[in-house]
Amino acid sequence: MSVNVTLVSVEASPTAVVAATTTWAEFPSLWKPMLDKVWSFLANAPAGLYKDGHNVMLYKDDLPSVEIGVQVNRPFKGSGHILSSSLPGGQVATARHAGPIDRIGDTHLAVCAWCAANGYRLRRQRWEIYGDPDPATGEFVVDVFWLVV
Repeated sequence: MSVNVTLVSVEASPTAVVAATTTWAEFPSLWKPMLDKVWSFLANAPAGLYKDGHNVMLYKDDLPSVEIGVQVNRPFKGSGHILSSSLPGGQVATARHAGPIDRIGDTHLAVCAWCAANGYRLRRQRWEIYGDPDPATGEFVVDVFWLVV
């Protein structure tokens, strides 16, 4: 699998999320219920809050401390488990994953390898923005981002 990694600067982007600190073993069973809570909140979202953003997964560290949610257009008043947050801004190494979702780790590894080969240090915060499914394959296109210095 060939992965094209690029270096870009991104602005912080507002999100509606549920946050948790978990383990990598538990995470696969947690992300869907977390995301469902966000979509339930957005079904009755405050007036003017954009409700059609893409799904996002922010990994704040290696524990992992995660934020699972949806892109929105502005900060808002949180409710219950739903928090107003944002994806980080700054310099990132990014690549697009287009293929089986169970291989997304390969795209993350490719970004890490590219950073090491090109003298960029990873800041450990990374995230994924899930695009629409590819009409030909049904697989989601996912943009992978790693903050770098």
